[in-house]
Amino acid sequence: MLSLSLSPLIPTYALWALGAVVALLAILAFVSRGPVAILRALALGLVLLALANPSLIQEERERVKDIVAVVIDRTTSQTLGDRQAMTDQVKAELQRRFGALTDVEPRFIDAGDDAGDGGTRLFAALSSGLADVPPDRLAGIVFVTDGVVHDIPTTVESLGFKAPLHALITGRPDERDRQIKLLEAPRFGIVGKDQTIRAEVMERGGTGSALVTIRRDGQVFDRQQVKADTPFSVQVRIEHGGQNVIELEVEGLPNELTLANNRAVVPIEGIREKLRVLLVSGEPHAGERTWRNLLKSDANVDLVHFTILRPLEKQDATPINELSLIAFPTRELFQQKIKDFDLIIFDRYANQTILPAAYFDNIVRYAREGGAVLVAAGPEFAGYDSLAQTRMSPIIPGTPDGRIIERPYKAAITATGERHPVTRDLPGSETQPPSWGDWLRIIGAQVQSGDTVMSGANDLPLLVLRREEKGRVALLLSDHAWLWARGYQDGGPHLDLLRRLAHWLMKEPALEEEALRATAAGRDIRVERQTMKDTADPVTMVGPSGAESTITLTQNRPGLFSAQVESREMGLHTLRSGDLVAFVSIGPANPRELTDAFSNTELLRPIAEATGGSVRRVAMAGDKSITIPRILAVHSGSRFAGSDWIGVRPSDSAIVRGVTVIPMALGFLGLLLLVGTTLAAWVMEGGRKR
Repeated sequence: MLSLSLSPLIPTYALWALGAVVALLAILAFVSRGPVAILRALALGLVLLALANPSLIQEERERVKDIVAVVIDRTTSQTLGDRQAMTDQVKAELQRRFGALTDVEPRFIDAGDDAGDGGTRLFAALSSGLADVPPDRLAGIVFVTDGVVHDIPTTVESLGFKAPLHALITGRPDERDRQIKLLEAPRFGIVGKDQTIRAEVMERGGTGSALVTIRRDGQVFDRQQVKADTPFSVQVRIEHGGQNVIELEVEGLPNELTLANNRAVVPIEGIREKLRVLLVSGEPHAGERTWRNLLKSDANVDLVHFTILRPLEKQDATPINELSLIAFPTRELFQQKIKDFDLIIFDRYANQTILPAAYFDNIVRYAREGGAVLVAAGPEFAGYDSLAQTRMSPIIPGTPDGRIIERPYKAAITATGERHPVTRDLPGSETQPPSWGDWLRIIGAQVQSGDTVMSGANDLPLLVLRREEKGRVALLLSDHAWLWARGYQDGGPHLDLLRRLAHWLMKEPALEEEALRATAAGRDIRVERQTMKDTADPVTMVGPSGAESTITLTQNRPGLFSAQVESREMGLHTLRSGDLVAFVSIGPANPRELTDAFSNTELLRPIAEATGGSVRRVAMAGDKSITIPRILAVHSGSRFAGSDWIGVRPSDSAIVRGVTVIPMALGFLGLLLLVGTTLAAWVMEGGRKR
């Protein structure tokens, strides 16, 4: 390729100014001297041309192939129905057809799910995949997608290229689907109170109504027949602290596009308004303040504490109006308001006929209906006035055998206790013997039921935990936990032990003996199974698409099994082990990719047609085959699509392999022309004078 180039020897503005002066002089000379002045003007022009320093440039160019970008949508919505198979067929055919074009190089770019909840971002993938391609080398773009794209530019100018954009849409126009959409979903709720969830069932090709099943922590508690495209409400009772997982699942349609969006999940964090604890102490003793300090240190605990300082048998002549002691409100506490308490603690309490037998029946009923009772026993538990001799005995895990052993011993965690979350990994238990101080007394008892998690002198049971129907009961067979609190022999983990014990009794989810938990880090899911058994059954995981997989767990510590797996799907995963259920989300629980699952030809149409491209489906309703348009090279025009073809625009791009520069105004030739014109002008002017 040959071209002319100027490289002025003086600044451009000076060259233009000199040119103007030369032109003016030439005009004046022509007016005053006639045609002979043309040679003088020609000489001045040659001087001006020499200053402009013209050169001929010969470029050696090598033709390069044009780039056609083919962006393949590999997001979650492209796995619905037979779209993935369609996509693979279209890609294979495009590879074959572009391979037949000698001057075109196809570049295939896969676009996966966005790291957050950004949905389908094909234009971002296109920009990243063409980062090393000059815009003028791009001959066309082809999207293979379901048409639901979430980063479509608003103007064609913002694309950064002028090539035609074509979209080949997977999916069919007769798709059927039903999904449930959350309208209002609370994040927090007070334990024992109701929360309202508002939702709506949306459908295409449906029946107009649907059955919605509502589950709480995996258990069905309600079903509603609702109208499609009409909001409805669900009242949910927050049963416990921690996460309460509410599922709303709508029944599927025959041949539905996907069931992945038929379920919406609402995790509601249960918050206890106030933990009400009733502490009833017998006669004052050294450990009484330990319980009081522990419970008062928690701002979320509303403590009611009574100490029996004046039992009924202690009679004297002091007038009632001169007594400063408060009467024990037994009727109010154990009959009228007993259900208001989350935990009742009997601390070295002896049966002194203060509580009538009917009140012990109330305590038993309270425990069995979901309450919590802790008996912290002292020497009185071994005597005739023991609580085990009252009508509370059916719920007390152990029966005293009359022994009171007073000698130093190390409280030890039993084999069962090593698996129980209340006592597992207590600070100091990692050594043998444990690195904590001695206790000096233990009350002998025969355990009737429950789990013995700690033992004392002579391997006697020290701490027994028991589930009583819906409630829980604990028996601590020593009143010397205060020795740890006072630092006796360097003390021990009294706060950890007593706080865990109280929270287990009040059903803290983190301290459940049988629990299934799951957490996510990126695409990795960590599954943890807490159990009192020696082995843990495999866990079944159901992905958002309904695909099931089995996870085998390995034991990390006694009672604690875990595994880590990688998920291939975005969205909510359900894990089950027996009656236990857990949920974990990869990305959002209700992902944007499944909000609108139908394929769409209209979202991309404005931007595609603005570039001269087109949007078309590759499959029609009821047709199993796919149709791919012909690919043509269109050298001119503004439209690059027809009824059965799509076009790419060749760019005639080339790589310069070499450049030859030929100066035109220097050397012998330039000097000869300049001298020749000057002599000619002189001869002609001399001839006129004669």
